[in-house]
Amino acid sequence: MSTSATELLLDTHVWIWLAFDDPKLTGSARRDISEAASSSSVVVPAVAVWEIAMLSSRRRLELDLPVGEWVGKALSGGQVRLAELTTEIMIEAYDLPAPFHGDPADRLIVATARLRGATLLTRDRRILAYGALGHVRVNPA
Repeated sequence: MSTSATELLLDTHVWIWLAFDDPKLTGSARRDISEAASSSSVVVPAVAVWEIAMLSSRRRLELDLPVGEWVGKALSGGQVRLAELTTEIMIEAYDLPAPFHGDPADRLIVATARLRGATLLTRDRRILAYGALGHVRVNPA
């Protein structure tokens, strides 16, 4: 897949894997990110910041800095930009074409990708299946 024509939106776990250079991130996903980064087209949904804060507070993710500083550092390198949460995204998250599950964060992530015309890079099976139905562009991470 060529990501140069569209934005690449990273699911929360993909952003974490990228930030920690986790081997769970496949070589093809790394190439997609690198290619998209060359044109400043890698974004993360705003809800990912909330998810990371929640994971950290529940001790399911260990950060080397307080959440706010970690996010600032992760966004300051220029490789990844934040996709703002807009009213349109919130409405789209509510009104996604069926069938989609009820997880609010996943709904906001998918809605962000749909409205931005972005390809969503994820390992989430439910989101990949939803993409296979043609409701959102997805690429496996």
